[in-house]
This record gives sequence, structure tokens and C-alpha cells, in this order.
Amino acid sequence: MADRVGRATMRDVAALAGVSIKTVSRVVNDEPGVAEPVRERVQEAVTRLDYSHNLGASNLRRAASRSGLIGALLQDVSNSFSAALLRSLEDAARSRGSAILSASLDEEPDRERSLVQDLVTRRVDGLVIMPSTLRQDYLSSEVRAGMPVVFVDREPRGVAADSVSVENREGAQMGTEHLLAQGHRRIACLTDLPEIATAQNRLAGFTQAFAERGLRPDARLTISGLRGAAAAEEAVVQLLDLDRPPTAVFAGRNDLAQGTVRALRRRGLSESVAVVGFDDFPLADLLTPGLTVIRQDVGRIGRLTADLLMARIDGDRSAPHRVIVEPTLVVRGSGEIPPPS
Repeated sequence: MADRVGRATMRDVAALAGVSIKTVSRVVNDEPGVAEPVRERVQEAVTRLDYSHNLGASNLRRAASRSGLIGALLQDVSNSFSAALLRSLEDAARSRGSAILSASLDEEPDRERSLVQDLVTRRVDGLVIMPSTLRQDYLSSEVRAGMPVVFVDREPRGVAADSVSVENREGAQMGTEHLLAQGHRRIACLTDLPEIATAQNRLAGFTQAFAERGLRPDARLTISGLRGAAAAEEAVVQLLDLDRPPTAVFAGRNDLAQGTVRALRRRGLSESVAVVGFDDFPLADLLTPGLTVIRQDVGRIGRLTADLLMARIDGDRSAPHRVIVEPTLVVRGSGEIPPPS
């Protein structure tokens, strides 16, 4: 079976198991009336052939049978990064007469698997995924069968597929070095869940910036596992209550930067504690002071993601592409506040 091209059909399962197509249908739909030895034989054939019921045969992937739908599973479509990325994907899809079916994953692995199953059942022409799962082996049979999949923001693990991501470690190091260059040494670092690759890389970049100056960050000022602006706000308030509070904050996500700004405003320290955030967001330039950020070019990320996906839908079968986009430092004022003399 190693030479098979595309997805196995119900007819293939029936032939391998030595039963009728109707019997296969009963087994995969979990209907009664099939003897247990026959049921086991069919299930074994299903496993050997990577057969997925109701997902469509590979010939449904041909241009003449396309659905005109693309699935986009992002972490939180209310977040400005995901929202801007989704808009970029929508523009690209519309230019080809396609539509986007989108959903938020909220860092829930089971939700990701369920939504992928639902979208593939709906015969989407391709998938864009910002994964919550640590590994994506569960997609292997889909990819082997020809389903175009592009990972965005996070690289795939356990499956060979295209990806578009940002140089997170370099960006975090750049932002931290900017604060160190102002004279700060007590710099707080706020990051997302520690199992998320982007959070890991940004924390690594933060630490590397210190190491290259022969320094070590204060572990008490590094807070991980923060989910959203409210959590970041409370974390920063607690840090400000320390005997030796931070003089600067590196916030590893745009919503964590928002929470940081709120905390500083609550304490009247907006112009006393420096802040650099990873990723921009609307109105960040209108804050007082304006927020210095490590900007991701979301429009470019979306266009590159769409280009890779559309090429796969059009039949590109080359080796997977790994695209890395460089972030940039945008200086606005908050990151240039000096430490107290």
C-alpha cells in the first residue's frame, strides 16, 4: 500500500477486507448487523489504508470539484494579530473567488483536532493553522492524501508541511537589548504559556540579550503562563510592589503589553517605567508615551501564507517551505524611558 497516491476510498477498504462496500459503510458508521470478526477485519483495513470516512476521496481535490472554501484556525480572532492575519487571508482568498471559514482555538488542543475534522469533512480546499497542539501527527494522513496545509506563527511538529513564522527569538533579543542600552538591568519579562513555542523563543531571546552582556536577568521578574491583558496587569502590579521593582518591562505579546500599560497607569508610573512590547496593536502609537514595540509585518505574513496555500491548491508538490519573517523595532517613547538615577 506504500505506493498509493491520494486517499483510500471505501471501495479500497472493501477490497482489502474482502467484504462489500455496504458492509464497510455499516462498520464506519457504527451500525449493527455486522459480525464481530468481519467488523475487526474492516477496521484493520481502515487503519492500514489511512481511510477517513466522510472526508472525501482524493479526486475531490481536483480543481473541478473544489469547494471554494479555506479553513483558517487561529488562536484568537479577537486579538489584533490574528484579526489582521485573517483579513490578509480573506483578501487573498477573495481574489480567487474563495471564502474563509475561521475559528479561534484558544490554546485548546482538543478544540483544534475537532475543528480540523469538521473543516476537512466540509471539504475545504486547504487549511491555515496556528496550532494549539504540541505535535500535529494527527494531520499526517490528510497531508499524505493531498490536503494543502500551511502553519502560521508556529512551525509544525510531527508532520511535513509549509510554515510562515517570525524570528521570535531575535525579535525578543532586539527588544531587550534596546532596554539594556537605556541602562536598565531590572527588566521584567512577561510571557504566555511556557509550552507554546513562540513564548519559549521569546523568553530565550530575552535571556540571550542579558547573556551577551555578561549579565543575568532576575528570575523573580520573569512571569510566564499569562493569558491575556488582565493577567498581565495584575502580574505587573505585584512586581511593582516588590522591594526592588523592575524599572522596565518586556511584554512578550500585544495583550500582555496592554495589561502592562494599564498597571503602570494605575500606579501613576506610565512615564517612569520603560516598556517594550512584542507585536503592535491599534492605537499603540497614541498612548502617552507611545508604545515602543517589536513589530511583526502581519500583512506580509498573511500574503506569504496565502501564496503558499494557493500554490499547493494549484498542485505544487515540492518539498515543504519554511519561511521566516524578520521583525522590526518601532521606537515611540515608552522603551526610551531611562532608569531612575
